[in-house]
Amino acid sequence: MSILTQNNADEKALLDCIQRFFSNHHVGMILKKCNGTKEKGVPAISLLRYKLGNIFVGRSMYMQQRTGSFKEEFSKNTFYRFLNSTKINWLRFTSLLAADIINSDIEDLTDSSRKNVFIIDDSLFNRSSCRKTELGSKVFDHTSMKFEKGFRMLTLSWSDGNTLIPVNSCLLASSKESNLIGPVKSFDKRTLAGKRRSLAQMKAPEAMIELLATAKSVGLSADYVLFDSWFSNPAQITAIKAGGMDVIAMIKKSSRIDYIYEGESLNIKEIYSRNKKRRGRSRYLLSIDVMLGKDNSIPAKIVCVRNKANRKDWLAFICTDTSLSEEEIIRIYGKRWQIEVFFKTCKSMLNLIGECHSLSYDALTAHVAIVFTRYMLLAMEQRQNEDQRTLGELFFFLVDEMADITFYRSLSILMDALIASLQEILKLIDAQLVAFTADFEARLPKYIQKALHYEPLAA
Repeated sequence: MSILTQNNADEKALLDCIQRFFSNHHVGMILKKCNGTKEKGVPAISLLRYKLGNIFVGRSMYMQQRTGSFKEEFSKNTFYRFLNSTKINWLRFTSLLAADIINSDIEDLTDSSRKNVFIIDDSLFNRSSCRKTELGSKVFDHTSMKFEKGFRMLTLSWSDGNTLIPVNSCLLASSKESNLIGPVKSFDKRTLAGKRRSLAQMKAPEAMIELLATAKSVGLSADYVLFDSWFSNPAQITAIKAGGMDVIAMIKKSSRIDYIYEGESLNIKEIYSRNKKRRGRSRYLLSIDVMLGKDNSIPAKIVCVRNKANRKDWLAFICTDTSLSEEEIIRIYGKRWQIEVFFKTCKSMLNLIGECHSLSYDALTAHVAIVFTRYMLLAMEQRQNEDQRTLGELFFFLVDEMADITFYRSLSILMDALIASLQEILKLIDAQLVAFTADFEARLPKYIQKALHYEPLAA
């Protein structure tokens, strides 16, 4: 992410980069399509451009005004009216922008045989001032396994295995009145503001279908939809399949969810216990065909693998494309990890949580959309810096397509992050780090030890 800068001398290059991004992807035209217009005064595109680049220079509007470095031609009130607007359709804005980036730039760099995916997941959007924040709620965080104050940021993204592009999102409040902490404002449900708040109080699986429908309406498509067990219900899987896309998802080990297996209605634990497992070094333990859904059942394949975090446990994946091999199902589902990196980047580097202190749900929605736009800008800069095929037509034909992230590269990233955390938090000296690394590696299985020191052959 070399675009991030703390040096004032680089601000002109940063502004040029943002302007190039706006020009290449018609951001002004897209914002106008989403009701982002002003009849008089400062154009909305100028306010968006300022908000987009503000995080990269490391100074808030307040600090810029205090230090005298604020050079924009609008006031603080104008800026906040823009964020609080109930008329701008931010859900459609990020969807249209993502479609322009994917269809105009990324698809030309991706071989047609590669499987593109939609990835759906949620992450906690903390709000400490929930009593005054509109629709602020107690929401269940399945990472900490407890209730937190804020929202669940349900996010739909697109990936070709190399570059992840966030498509759209919704800040989900609680659908239960008893869990609502903040005020609930009343709007006509036919208006954009009313529809936005109705979506916010939907259950996550239902909101997921709405996000997918919005993505499809702007011309986006993918071969598979990936999500984890929190969204893996037969009703949602069959609905997505009916919409023309296949699903690869982790299965919830629930006794209340049944699949039709050999003419019987059984849950996943019963199916697993009835079958003989593959032994040896196979990548999976079990593979069986089932029928999914009660009324209009569809064929699906369930693949069970060993849980690497607990060798006595197992995980199960379901795929509605029964022609895929078990290895391919596991490999494609591995692309879901990219959205975890996306959440970490938005929170740690793009100030998703701490930057906006507005109490308005509209302003929070606008803030999330702008953070997503920042990530799109960074993702495209990174792709253009790393993919030599972006340098011109000659390179496009001569250079091979970028490969999906490998197992060895993934391990290398994890080890680098572990060592950096030890240095940052525990303040270990070099000798202690060497001793820790040697002891840590000695406790790993042999195949992981070899992977950590794997050196690819030169081409």
